[in-house]
Amino acid sequence: MSIKVLTVEDSTLIRTIINNTIKTMDDIELIGTAENGKSALLKIQELKPDVITLDMVMPVMDGLETLEKLREFSNIPVIILSARNDKRTTIRALENGAQDFLTKPESISKNRDRFKKDLETRIKALADCPSQSTLNLEGEQTNTSKTLPIKKTNAIVIGASTGGPKVISSLIQSLPSSLSMPIFIVQHMPRGFTASFAERLNIISSVSVVEAEDGMPIERGTVYIAPGGYHLVIENQFLRLLDTEKVHGVKPAVDFLFESAVQTYGKKTLGILLTGMGKDGAKGCLAIKKAGGYVLAQNENSSVVYGMPKHAAELGAVDELLSTNQIINKLNEAVKD
Repeated sequence: MSIKVLTVEDSTLIRTIINNTIKTMDDIELIGTAENGKSALLKIQELKPDVITLDMVMPVMDGLETLEKLREFSNIPVIILSARNDKRTTIRALENGAQDFLTKPESISKNRDRFKKDLETRIKALADCPSQSTLNLEGEQTNTSKTLPIKKTNAIVIGASTGGPKVISSLIQSLPSSLSMPIFIVQHMPRGFTASFAERLNIISSVSVVEAEDGMPIERGTVYIAPGGYHLVIENQFLRLLDTEKVHGVKPAVDFLFESAVQTYGKKTLGILLTGMGKDGAKGCLAIKKAGGYVLAQNENSSVVYGMPKHAAELGAVDELLSTNQIINKLNEAVKD
């Protein structure tokens, strides 16, 4: 059965290119299109798509308002198709319920094959997620093991991809201003968007959140976001950015961060692997577990895409599979003095 997609885009040219691209995808059906949010909301209720692509800047009703009104009655997966200068708006959209985003190439017609592959992968991943219409980010689920007291922790590393920004926002907002250890985060995002993500987290939380820089000394009580386009690694008490090849098709990669953290913090490393496509982070979790550290991963019920946590669990690299709320509780337990 085909995945039904509705596209929302105000530019006639871009809308035509997006629609024609979707029409070439296997097992995906374009069932409708809208040129603004007001029209889109009517068509969503009429056509009942499985996935929606949403532009941010539109007349009549923009992307953020459309998303806000949509979430009042549905959790249909939304992929933001963002212009590169819409970084802050895109971050807000992810925080407010969009599941994923993809930047529009400067010339979609010249980069159509890459654009098609990236968009098709996202559509299929989100449509295949269990119970997207009733996804409960706070839902309970049986753990992989009996709940255990958290181990002594000196550093926390977090990895996420699809669906991660909203969960990370919840985690970081829950932290006390008295945070006395460093936290390092890899969220799969393109170059430039991670700076806006760090800026947004710094505004909405009571702790200091910065985008990591090469050679930056590590300070306790600070949250570091890996910049898009670089692998983030920890070397003793300094951060290094590596401009090497992608791992698992991504850069930054969670595995790089997690494996390097163990070299400095050993068994006092807490790893948290969140929702996301692919298998990035599984080997990093295993490295933490082998070193005597502790690993939490997001469970299937609360994951937008249960890919990364699933691979880590199948590798035997997870101590507990938990819901978002359970992870928040564990995180705050770990950061207590």
